[in-house]
Amino acid sequence: MNKYIKFVISALIIAVAVYLMMNRNIGWGVILIILSAIPILLFFKNEYILLAFWQLRKQNMEKAAVWLKSITNYQAQLHKSQYGYFHYLLGLTQAQDHPTKVEPLMKKALEYGLNMKHDRAMATLNLAAAAISKGRKQEGQRLLDEAKRLDSAGMMTDQIKMMKDQLKMPTMQKHIHNPNMRQRGKF
Repeated sequence: MNKYIKFVISALIIAVAVYLMMNRNIGWGVILIILSAIPILLFFKNEYILLAFWQLRKQNMEKAAVWLKSITNYQAQLHKSQYGYFHYLLGLTQAQDHPTKVEPLMKKALEYGLNMKHDRAMATLNLAAAAISKGRKQEGQRLLDEAKRLDSAGMMTDQIKMMKDQLKMPTMQKHIHNPNMRQRGKF
């Protein structure tokens, strides 16, 4: 549903409320005015994103992905302040099944903006994991430091420590061999 239809619905509810108040049904008019706030609230906080957050809180990634797939055209259905959270939630739901798709989604989420510091820290941590897995250690270290700075509550200290330990491990590249192994004969 287009985001501006919610304003039309709210205006219609307010018009009915004013009509009821003019006909001495003040109680029902007040109730309808209060109910007209719901479509306005859903303009700024999309119902599908709220339901996806609810499913993520319950650790149900599949249902969260289903709710996010209900948003077919995010630019027409969402307010600009929610573009970042749409990409952030898509990245979180696809992290298990398609880890290669997470990096561009998290970059878009940070580009559009996330309101909460811990959400920015989680997105940065996912970007650091992608950079480390692709062998970009310096970028991974920089992103880990930024994630540590953003994680003021200390909720991700274990994950950050684990990833820093992964950075310290030597990488075995395919083209580097032990030179003593080449000169070793059969006997």
